Amino acid sequence: MGRCYGQLGLDERIEIYRLHAAGKSSRQIAAALGRAPSTIGRELERNGKPTKVWRGGYDPGRAHDLAERRRRWDKRFKLARQPDLAQLVKDRLAMGWSPEQIAGRLALEHGRTVVSHESIYRFVYHRSANKDYWHRLLPRRKSRRGRLGMRGGSPASFIKRRRSIDERPGAADDRCTPGHWEADYMLFARPGQGLLVVHERQSRYTMLDAPPDRKAIRTARHLRGLLAPIAPVLRQSLTVDNGTEFALHYQLTDQLGLDTFFCDTHSPWQKGGVENAIGRLRRALPRKTDLAALEPKALVNAVNAYNHTPRKCLDFQTPAEAFNRLQPTVALQT
Repeated sequence: MGRCYGQLGLDERIEIYRLHAAGKSSRQIAAALGRAPSTIGRELERNGKPTKVWRGGYDPGRAHDLAERRRRWDKRFKLARQPDLAQLVKDRLAMGWSPEQIAGRLALEHGRTVVSHESIYRFVYHRSANKDYWHRLLPRRKSRRGRLGMRGGSPASFIKRRRSIDERPGAADDRCTPGHWEADYMLFARPGQGLLVVHERQSRYTMLDAPPDRKAIRTARHLRGLLAPIAPVLRQSLTVDNGTEFALHYQLTDQLGLDTFFCDTHSPWQKGGVENAIGRLRRALPRKTDLAALEPKALVNAVNAYNHTPRKCLDFQTPAEAFNRLQPTVALQT
C-alpha cells in the first residue's frame, strides 16, 4: 500500500486504536495503514498523553475531536504565516473593503478559497495584530467583535423599589392616554456635561434641564422640579433606563404620586420617544457643544424650536399645541 500524506481520518484512528490495543508497534500499524511510522508515533503521543482532565490512553473519538479543534485554531494564524497575503488583505481593508468582500474577491480571482472572512476577522482581533490596530481599517472600526453595548452587567439589580416596564399600564404603550412620560440624559463630548430630557409620550412635548452633575439625588430633585408644576392628571408614569442616576426614582412616587418604571437592561428602544427627541435636539445641540460656554437662552431656544415644530404624527400640530389641548382647566399647580 502506498504512503498517504493527507490528514488522518476517524476510520484510520479507529484502526490505530484497534492495532495499538492488540500490541502492534508503530511501524506495524504504519505498514498496515500505509502511513509513515513517525505519523503513527506522533498521533499516539499527541492524543494519548494524560492531562488534568484525561487519565491517559488513546481514544479515537477524542483524538479526532482534538485534531479538528487544532485545525480550527490554526486558521486564525493563516495571515501570520503568509505575510504577502496579510499585506494584500491590509491594503484592501485600507481601501474600505470589508473582510467578506476581500475573501469573496480573492476566491473569484483564484478560482478557490484563498482565505475566509472569518480568518481575517480572527487575525484582526487577535493580539498578534492588535499592536498594528488593524481594527481601525474595518468599515465600522470596532475595537472588538460583537455588540459593543453589551459589555458588563447592569446596575438594575441594585436599584431599590425598581419596577419593570412590563408592569407599566397598557394605556402608556399605545400613546392614547396622556400623562405618561419618559426621561433620559442627553450627553456631550466633554466629560460630566449632560442635559436632563423629559418627554410626554402622547403629545411629544419635551422639557429640558441642566443639572450640574448626574448624581441620583440631584437628578431626582430636577425631575421633581420639572414635573411638579404639571397637573396630577397629566403625570401618570415615568419610564427611565437603568442608570444609577435614576436610583432615587421612588422619591418621585412618594412626593408626587408618580409611578416609575424601568426599561429592560440594554433596551433603550423601550423609551423610544425620549430617544427620538434627543436625536432631534442634536440638530441644535450637537455632541461637541460645550454647555459651559452656552448661553442659557440657547437651551430655551432649542427646546422651544422642538416644541413648536409641526409633527406628522400629530397631524401636523406642534407638540406644544397638542400638550396644551391635553391640560385641564387649571393645568399648572402653584
